[in-house]
Amino acid sequence: MRSHHVENAYLRTRRPRYELKCRTVIDAPIDEVFAFFSKPENLGAITPPRMGFRITSYSGEMKDGALISYRVRIGPARVRWQTRIEAWQPGKRFIDSQLRGPYHCWWHEHQFSADGPRRTIMEDRVLYTPPLGLLGRIAHFFFIRRQLYDIFAHRAGAIALRFGSRAPGEPVTATEAA
Repeated sequence: MRSHHVENAYLRTRRPRYELKCRTVIDAPIDEVFAFFSKPENLGAITPPRMGFRITSYSGEMKDGALISYRVRIGPARVRWQTRIEAWQPGKRFIDSQLRGPYHCWWHEHQFSADGPRRTIMEDRVLYTPPLGLLGRIAHFFFIRRQLYDIFAHRAGAIALRFGSRAPGEPVTATEAA
């Protein structure tokens, strides 16, 4: 079994090709950090401005099955994206998966753990597949991978500014499925 393999209904129908991981140490208690990530309206604060992130609707309360719809700019194109919260464990983790958007597969797990009373470790794991088969793999090699690294690096910086963190995010890593 590969490290990126997760068994669930979404990933059985949309096989991931790549795995992205990011780890961020945040100088704030876990309850405060999780409360921030529990509000979809905060997503815009950690997304690069060039992406023009805008929520168009969400079901209100974050819980299993909640839906969030938004628009983002990818290059010159405006794209609709809708995610569903697949797992919601307050103070520990949540998982969102793309129902509609630019990827064939996008499954994003956010895990939170306390590092003492005043620090939180947030680990992101994204299993994804660009669209368009071979063309998508070529696009991934030339620009999608770099774009995702830049987005997660921006996110780590925005989180550091938001929480006054002095601990930098660790490098974003990616692997490919065989």
